[in-house]
Amino acid sequence: MSIAFIAVIAALLYLAAAGLQLASALQHRGSLSRSLVVIGVFALCCHAYLTWHNIYDHSGMNFGFFRIFSLIFLGINSICMLALIKRPLQNLLVILFPLSAVAILIATLGPDTGSRDHAFPLGVAAHIGSSVVAYSLLTLAAIQAALLAAQDAQLKRRQMGGLLGILPPLQLMESMLFELIWVGFIGLTLSIGTGVIFMEDIFAQNLVHKTVLSIAAWVLFAVLLCGRHWLGWRSQTAVRLTVTGSTILMLAFLGSKLVLELVLERG
Repeated sequence: MSIAFIAVIAALLYLAAAGLQLASALQHRGSLSRSLVVIGVFALCCHAYLTWHNIYDHSGMNFGFFRIFSLIFLGINSICMLALIKRPLQNLLVILFPLSAVAILIATLGPDTGSRDHAFPLGVAAHIGSSVVAYSLLTLAAIQAALLAAQDAQLKRRQMGGLLGILPPLQLMESMLFELIWVGFIGLTLSIGTGVIFMEDIFAQNLVHKTVLSIAAWVLFAVLLCGRHWLGWRSQTAVRLTVTGSTILMLAFLGSKLVLELVLERG
């Protein structure tokens, strides 16, 4: 079975699962569909296989822009699916799964923009792993924040349909947002910590922008969590700081790779 065929199958599975959840949401069914879970798990398995195939081979590891983009979506989807055990995050899949389908197809069938590196030491691998987890969680938090903002605006306009009928209550949405931020903040702390310990020079010329932006995002999320605990900051402030922090974090890694690989064409 060719790798391109598996990519198409994974994309179709993601789209089918997103369609099921969209239909369920429009019919205001709050329960999680078993069919959605089964199709989503199969799509994740295909995605994981494709990601491993695209990033690793005998000549080394390839963390090109499109491949790392697909890896981050794999992390986001995996975390979201696991969170469904405890939290009603299934409506996020309507956004995540179609984007993941596109990411898989581009990573597998698109141009190879990266260069290959030899196997990384364990400490560096831990830094990369914690970075992907942190990016995934805080991107998920940004999407949750955007939905919370739309829900809050609709509630203030006293529009009782639309998102208010699809999403969980506002208080639960806000609670889930801060849970994602807390876990993502811990992951980001581990990412920066392992970078300091295991990277030779995190302020080297090719890393300084990533380091500065990652620390800036860490400070922003730390301020948000402290404000939540001590000052009782609520949805509007949380939404603004979460989206800003997540955008800075994405620029720290994906922004630099975008410029280097696609604009300057350096692997």
